[in-house]
Formats: sequence, structure tokens, C-alpha cells
Amino acid sequence: MKQYPLTPRRIASLAAIICLAVACGESRVLAAPIKFAQSVARARIAVKRGVQYLKQVQESDGSWSHYPATTALALIALQRNGYSAHSDTAVARGVRFLLKWQQPNGSICNPSDPNTALPNYNTALSLMALVLTHNVEYKPIIARGQKYLENLQFGAVDGMKRSNPLYGGIGYGSDPDDHPDVSNLATALEALKQSGVPSQAPVFQRAIVFLQRVQNRVDTNDQAWAKIGPNDGGFTYDPYGTSKTVTGGHRSMGAMTYQGMESYIYCGLNRNDPRVAAAWHWIRSDYTVTHHPGEGNTALYYYYNAMAKTLAVYGQRTVTDTHGVSHNWSADLENQLSKLQHPDGSWFNSNPRYWENQPSLVTSYTLIALSYCLHP
Repeated sequence: MKQYPLTPRRIASLAAIICLAVACGESRVLAAPIKFAQSVARARIAVKRGVQYLKQVQESDGSWSHYPATTALALIALQRNGYSAHSDTAVARGVRFLLKWQQPNGSICNPSDPNTALPNYNTALSLMALVLTHNVEYKPIIARGQKYLENLQFGAVDGMKRSNPLYGGIGYGSDPDDHPDVSNLATALEALKQSGVPSQAPVFQRAIVFLQRVQNRVDTNDQAWAKIGPNDGGFTYDPYGTSKTVTGGHRSMGAMTYQGMESYIYCGLNRNDPRVAAAWHWIRSDYTVTHHPGEGNTALYYYYNAMAKTLAVYGQRTVTDTHGVSHNWSADLENQLSKLQHPDGSWFNSNPRYWENQPSLVTSYTLIALSYCLHP
């Protein structure tokens, strides 16, 4: 069946039809379409204002904040919302900035300061931005970046045994005492998947071992801490059961659970797999767009970004929570994010942890989230 995009004209037409139907007594049936049309219209306006803000704050060297990862996120945000390097100078300038930072080892980062080099984070996001250009000239650069990310994985080339809790994970990549975590692994797996690495590849199969060890699921987590964890199907931060929530302990975390489930799917597991089903149950139990479960407003926009991407990948437009209430997650996010936009078109968090007080970074997070709501 042919599908038609929701252009502003079609949204207006739909609203007119809905109003007529409401006048004829069909208000209960058409309440959901009314809200959907309104949320889409608000989101499109928010995206336009957010894009304008990003273009206004682009640096003279083509970057955002003179940093590859922040630049890559802005490029992903712009390209996923319809802007192309072929026709948009802001995108073209940003791509040129990224390209100059590829290193001989295949990473894309600024290695001058180990504290900010974060080669996995920078390289993974840069690969995703370059993939979206659809420029065949970048294939060799992307291939070198893929190889770099694959070799960063614990157990790939270092001889680490499967019994080691770190096996299959990926960390930031620049710390001599580097430790893997769900966030870094998920970012790398997303980049590898989007750049064409198949789910059957060894990097994904090793990742499953790590993911099982960060999930609060005693049936598949062989770490001792899992036996005293909540066994709720959610994900912690690392294989030691570390939780960065307010209450600490082994409590599952919002963004980590979304990214953990997304990673399982990229590794080839489907929604019927008990590990994915357990994560989905946690998401249904803790569904919300008003705060980051367990963390309040800490890493709030990172949570929104992870939520939108994961639910789009999962492929279901509604979430029925454990109380039986059905939620149109894209409409919920569209409405919440539209309300949180600042007058200048940006988004940022009053909580500065994880750099979320930086408008360029957070505006990109938000525009990416909205892009998955509007066109998953």
C-alpha cells in the first residue's frame, strides 16, 4: 500500500476532516488522530527551529564546539532531518572538518589530549555521520574506521578469554586502564551496523557475551552480582553491576536498558528472544518521557535519544505499559521535546553532568530523537 508523507498541507487537511467528524459525533474514535496530527505539527516546527539554531552556532572551521563527536552528532541530526552535503553548506563544511581528523590507525578523533580523545566515541559517531552522506568516496575511510572499532573490542585481538567479565565489551578507547560499558559498546555497535557490518560478524557475537553480563537477568548473567540484583531485565552500566542511578547498587538504568536492547537487536536477536523480552518488560514497567528512570534529570536528553532510536529499531509504534495503558511513544516524545525547547531554538539541560549543559550537543541529541519519531 502506498504511503504518503505528512506534509503541512496534509496535516491541515487531516485536522479539517477530524473537526468535521467530531462535529458529527465521532470524537471518541478520532481523539487519537487529532493528538497525533497536533504532535507531528509541533515536532516539525521544533525541528525547523532546532536546525536554524545549529546552523547559527556552527564554528568558522565547520565544526560544532571544535570537537569531532559533537560535530558528528550535529551532522547526524541535520542529515536525518533532510539536509544533505550536496545541497547544504553547513553539512558540507561539517563533513570536511571530520575528514581531517582520521588517524593512521583508522580512528577519527583529536588524539592530542587523552582525556578528550575518546577514540571509540568520536570514531563511532563520525562513521554514522559519514554513512549518511551516501558518498562512495568515503568507503575506504569508513572501512578503516570499522576495523579500528572492531579491534577495540575486548577479546578481539588481545587474547582475552571469554571468562573475563570485560570480554566482548568496548570502552572509550583512550584510557590505559580502559573499561567497557554499555554506552560505549552500544555506540560502536550502532556505527558498525549502520555502516554495513552484518549481525553474524564476530564483533556482534562477542558483544552478546558482554551484554548478558550487564543485564539484570539471572538466567543468562553468570556474574555473582546478578544473583543479588533485582532480576528485572534492565541493564546496569558495566559487567560489575555498577549503577549510576541515585540509589546505586545494581539498579537497572533507563538509557542503558534502551541501549542494551537496541544492541541485542543489532546482534541479531529478535523480540521473541527471552533476553530481549526481559528488557522489553523493563521498558514497559518504567515507561516515561517526563524523567530519566532512576536518574531524574541526569543525562535526560541522552535518555530521550536512546529511547527514540531503540523503539524505532524495535519496530513497534506503541508501548503498552505493565498497567495496560497504551502509549504512542513518538507522539509522547514529540510533545515533551517540543515543550522543552528554549526560545532560541536550542535544547540543553539545567543539570550539567555529561556535558548536557552544552546546547550544541543536546540540540543534536534532540533533533536525532525527533527524526526517529517523525521518520523512523
